[in-house]
Amino acid sequence: MASETDKIKSTNRILVVALIIAAFFLGSLTNKVSYFEKGNTALNNTGSTPQAAPTDVAGQPTAGKLKPVSSSDHIRGNANARLSLVEYSDFECPFCQRFHPTMQDLMKTYGDKIRWVYRHFPLSFHANAQKEAEASECIAELGGNDAFWKYVDAIFERTTANGTGFALEKLGPLAAELGINQAEFQTCLDSSKYEQLVKDQIADGTKGGVSGTPSTFIIDPKGETQILVGAQPIEAFRTEIDKALAK
Repeated sequence: MASETDKIKSTNRILVVALIIAAFFLGSLTNKVSYFEKGNTALNNTGSTPQAAPTDVAGQPTAGKLKPVSSSDHIRGNANARLSLVEYSDFECPFCQRFHPTMQDLMKTYGDKIRWVYRHFPLSFHANAQKEAEASECIAELGGNDAFWKYVDAIFERTTANGTGFALEKLGPLAAELGINQAEFQTCLDSSKYEQLVKDQIADGTKGGVSGTPSTFIIDPKGETQILVGAQPIEAFRTEIDKALAK
């Protein structure tokens, strides 16, 4: 029979092995958390890193041709600004939610020099994103451009993101809060009248090189276009905006 000392030694060996294994997994988890909290800008809301694509000198995908900005777009800021920032976004995308304040800060910094154009790119694995995009169009129809942007701000302030962060049954009360007739809004939303418009914007974004959200196109006064993918830090945008405005 094993002595009491042998039993203690055996128990200690088991504990040491268990502690080593636990330390390994804790270290791995810590590295992963640190990776995401630092906002690795190589990631966007595709569930993985974007697929390999031709890149420009900044290491970003090369922008394709987009539908020109027009009066039918949702524009924030000076409609006649020299520089356009066309964002393809998803109301339930956590990276879009993180990025939204960056765009707001850029508008404050550059004022009338830039205009922010919002286009839809709801991803299929975000269950509420398509209807929330359609809802924004109903808001715009019934309340105009200012109401649309108030809706955009409100969704990103309140959603917990990742698919169903803002309940669809709360869209009607939100419309009413923004000064929209709730019954008229609900009729518009239930009709799905803007479903195809949203899908058309997805198709246009895909042709332009969008593979995940957010994807933001910087279009300079000469019409030259660059795409910045993901929740890029504000410094990355300032660098590119300053270069574009200097042309």
